[in-house]
Amino acid sequence: MSLTPSNMLALNSPLPSFHLPDAQGRMVSSDDYAEQPLLVVFMCNHCPFVKHLAGALADFARQYQDRGLAVVGINSNDFLANPEDRPERMLEEARERGYTFPYLVDETQDVARAFDAACTPDFFLFDRHHKLAYRGQFDDSRPSQDIPVTGRDLRAAADAVLAGQSPDETQKPSMGCNIKWK
Repeated sequence: MSLTPSNMLALNSPLPSFHLPDAQGRMVSSDDYAEQPLLVVFMCNHCPFVKHLAGALADFARQYQDRGLAVVGINSNDFLANPEDRPERMLEEARERGYTFPYLVDETQDVARAFDAACTPDFFLFDRHHKLAYRGQFDDSRPSQDIPVTGRDLRAAADAVLAGQSPDETQKPSMGCNIKWK
């Protein structure tokens, strides 16, 4: 298991546009979330770091979607080289985990490059004007540690964004498996 930090895209960066299919082929676009705060999570099925927080991420998404935060997951891994990340497995993963957000396929990896995404999970929280307000970790928990998964860091940032405020600019990078590039 390799440990890769997120690249920490500059705060206030504009939301890169995307138009991607979900695992069933339904198209989802960044334009679908105009004037709405949006969390974009680069994730996959097989990464131990994603698996470690998957249940808490599903809970977070349900709670914060009810409060007005849009959430999308994007799988940019080369699924030909990593069969666990194939779209049909994404459907199973979403169902098993209870994801209530679109889980999108970035087969060309162009969207991951536009976001400067580096790892799974990699979190990008945009305010309602689609300016980057937070990029960093879910919380301090990692698979090899005995620290509970709470989502503390992302929750604090999302609470601020939903209140129309800026999150604390001191943000710790997310850590996880590197995106599996082609």
